[in-house]
Amino acid sequence: MTLKEVFQEITPSDFFYRNRDIAGFTNPARALYSTIRELVENSLDACELSATPPEIYIRISNKIGAQENFYEVRVEDNGPGVPPEVIPSAFGQILFGSKYKLRQTRGTFGLGGKMALLYGQITTNGKTLVISSTGGNNIYEYQLMIDIKNNKPIVLDKKIYPNKQKWHGTILEFTTEADYSRAASKIIEYLKQTAIVVPYANITFIDPKGRLYKFIRVTTKMPKPPEEAKLHPHGVDVETLRRLIETTKTKTLHEFIKKHFQRVGDATASNFLKFAGIESKKNPKQLSQEDIVKLTNALKSFNDFLPPDATCLSPIGEELLKIGIKKELNPEFVTVYQRKPSAYSGFPFIVEVGIAYGGGIPKTGKIELYRFANKIPLLFDEASDVSWKVINSLIDWHRYKIPQDAPIAIFVHICSTKVPYKTVGKEFIADRPEVEREILNAIREVARRLSLYLSKKRSIEREKKRYGVFSKYLPKIASFATKLSEKKKEPDVKILLKKAMKIEEEFWSGEEKERESI
Repeated sequence: MTLKEVFQEITPSDFFYRNRDIAGFTNPARALYSTIRELVENSLDACELSATPPEIYIRISNKIGAQENFYEVRVEDNGPGVPPEVIPSAFGQILFGSKYKLRQTRGTFGLGGKMALLYGQITTNGKTLVISSTGGNNIYEYQLMIDIKNNKPIVLDKKIYPNKQKWHGTILEFTTEADYSRAASKIIEYLKQTAIVVPYANITFIDPKGRLYKFIRVTTKMPKPPEEAKLHPHGVDVETLRRLIETTKTKTLHEFIKKHFQRVGDATASNFLKFAGIESKKNPKQLSQEDIVKLTNALKSFNDFLPPDATCLSPIGEELLKIGIKKELNPEFVTVYQRKPSAYSGFPFIVEVGIAYGGGIPKTGKIELYRFANKIPLLFDEASDVSWKVINSLIDWHRYKIPQDAPIAIFVHICSTKVPYKTVGKEFIADRPEVEREILNAIREVARRLSLYLSKKRSIEREKKRYGVFSKYLPKIASFATKLSEKKKEPDVKILLKKAMKIEEEFWSGEEKERESI
């Protein structure tokens, strides 16, 4: 007996309903962590794009009258809000959103926030409450569910309220199945690490037991918002090029190359088309499929294009990262270093690294690694990350005379229009040679600075011991010498002690100046 194969089409929402594990919703504990993470990141992205210092409120509470493992999640922000006409699709349609551009964002796939709502719906059959306003005359309230089979929003209710205070922002509230006791430590650690890289945000979290966690803003200075970027020629593929050709209004390939790719001028466009062996005055819409493949290969192999433009990126910045580290860990020493922009596969990226010593950093016998990508804390799969590889395999810490058991924390942040994650779950970064090299060079620099600090600290300790010996024995030597010489008056040893004290003060003064300049 033979079975007949049945073919069918499924929608994106149906696909992720069946395969929610790949987006980080593997079990009730991990799902709750992913839910909080995705919604907080969406709120932070929205606030930063509008240059608004974020005010984020998160509450997880037991659902009254429901099962013990059903929790109500509420997240509020003061971002620019969502236009009312797109609210249903923005929260009720998988793979619909504002993230499908070449721009640095925390979210990569436009998927995580809606996966949180989808997971809540399929585990509790609950609806989602969305309240939002762009700061106009009205506040819009929707109650939604997702039509999983057809990937469409179901609007259960809609209300409009007057917006007398001109409030802007978004509120999400829904019920989900969760295991808070197992997820709690990761959620709190995620918020703490988020506060390190966004010291300009106020984040308030209330857990199911009513405990309040507040991460207070210490500055209103914010990084510049990320900008949308054109494609770099080295990052294009056949399908992308075909789509550009379908939508372009240019009439010649010369104009097409100039308009749709970054950092391409007249001379570069002319030289490239000669290299590709394609007529510059040809209309791009007249290219055959073979021509498109030929053009794609030429774009990738032409070496005279300028490197990708990194001005579209939004790094944290040395000042803000240093402020964040001090705020949350209060270390004895901290220094931060930002590398110059680099690129991999046509995508620009910037590496920022910090190193902190002592203070609130626990002495665990190993280096504490804090990983971030586009200002997202990465808490899982540390040993698979390129930063872990650099710190544990490529850096010779003995060279810097840094004890392995010293209380040290290293912070690695990568920002890019396309972070090279290895998985959809966005938990660790691939060891691309270009990325690995930049992290290695950055860590070497901050390790050198820490080594210098520790060397000076050891010198200061030696000087303090030396001064202690002088202050103890010089008076005795002076007294003994006076008796031997049969003099009546003992010599004044205070002058010698002052000289020793001056040396110590010069050490401390020089160290303070250096720390301030770093």
